[in-house]
Amino acid sequence: MNKMPIKDALRQYIKEDNILFCMPGHKQGKGFKKDLEYMDFVSADLTEVDGLDNLHRPEYAIKESQKLLSELYGSKKSYFLINGSTSGNLAMIFSAFNEEDKVIVQRDCHKSIFNGIILKKLRPIYIKSSIDYNFNAPLTMNMEHFFSLFNENKDAKGLIITYPNYYGVCEDLRTIIKECKSRGMKVLVDCAHGAHFGINEKLPPNPLKLGADMVVMSAHKTLPSFTQTAYLHVSDSMDINIVDFYVSSFSSTSPSYMFLMSMDYARYYLQEYGKEDYDKLIDNCIKCKKEIDKISFIKTLSKKNMVNSNGIELDPTRIVINLWENLNAHKLSRYLRERKIQVEMSDGSNIVLIPSTFNEEEDFEALLNALKDCDINYIEGNQLKFKEVEIPRKIYDPYRVLEKRKTYIKLEEAEGKICGDNIIPYPPGVPIIMMGELIDESIISMIKYYVKNDVTVIGIKDNKISVIDE
Repeated sequence: MNKMPIKDALRQYIKEDNILFCMPGHKQGKGFKKDLEYMDFVSADLTEVDGLDNLHRPEYAIKESQKLLSELYGSKKSYFLINGSTSGNLAMIFSAFNEEDKVIVQRDCHKSIFNGIILKKLRPIYIKSSIDYNFNAPLTMNMEHFFSLFNENKDAKGLIITYPNYYGVCEDLRTIIKECKSRGMKVLVDCAHGAHFGINEKLPPNPLKLGADMVVMSAHKTLPSFTQTAYLHVSDSMDINIVDFYVSSFSSTSPSYMFLMSMDYARYYLQEYGKEDYDKLIDNCIKCKKEIDKISFIKTLSKKNMVNSNGIELDPTRIVINLWENLNAHKLSRYLRERKIQVEMSDGSNIVLIPSTFNEEEDFEALLNALKDCDINYIEGNQLKFKEVEIPRKIYDPYRVLEKRKTYIKLEEAEGKICGDNIIPYPPGVPIIMMGELIDESIISMIKYYVKNDVTVIGIKDNKISVIDE
């Protein structure tokens, strides 16, 4: 008999009645039950037939919906993205910069940013990440290093920054944008995890309101919208004709109307119910975190627990749980899965949960009960100590590396060679070395450290590394 493995896996998962503290924000359809319960989503899988408008040249329904989206977020123009935040990040980079422009970029940004930099042939200058040793995680970027780069690279045309990061940490974007604007630099914000920002005064502000030029938000991460949906918001500083071209270029010509409907609904939901529902969610998160902090072997992420929280904000709807040093977060994540609680991510020392407004009080109670019941002997294990990475010397800009011959050699033989690929341990997702940078002994030692501790190191194959063959 022929099988359908994906259908079988989904059917089994749905049967298990899991509590979801992970993406997407609609929590297996709960988010659509206020005003879309009547809608048959499968029947809505239509294309651009008469009466349904055209995403690439909207004239009525899509045009009106994107105008409502723009009014909600305060943009000059907003777009529905059916290829995810990845397409939005590419559209931002191509719209804002010219080839060979120098840009300052967070070292731990999403890989679509790195790809956009290569495709547009930009010259990146990377900002170091800082490891918070109270949480053993890269919670913030190194602001001292940012200001140093800012002063050393007065010819930089822009900044690309993530706000918030996976842990819900928001840099001091107001100050950062002010400094950039004083130099005429464009500020592009990957706000994939912050589509709900600004809807409630208890949440961090929407980056557009702080002066960002372009902002990408993943609708599906926190809002009631389908996976793969996102928004792009553009300020008055941008040429809309150029943005129109690149948004269209990076979008499918066969957009899913199920996606479009869900994005329209997510906007509608925020306007109709957002403030009240986020009040409730934030209260639930605060109460839950207070109770979690009473459990002896764990603590939650808060500004008072961070090594350096100057100027930063935390998304109050994100729950980050840190364990004692002799306990392992991957094991805690597996334990919670056995209790039918699905978390978003674990990094060895922490687990990250992403509640949405569609998690009920009973979900938080179930999480608390599971944590209180946890036998710490079950989750004993080593934690890998993440290390701050000094940015290696750049020999070639990344796009030039694509043109060169490369070969894989043993790590032990790589000192003095130029790296041919991005080497990224995940977690934490901060590159050790990027393509075009010089490999030295400290880089080799750090890669070996992660490999030895069974961390997945993207770019390393069979203990070999790609180098430029010169």
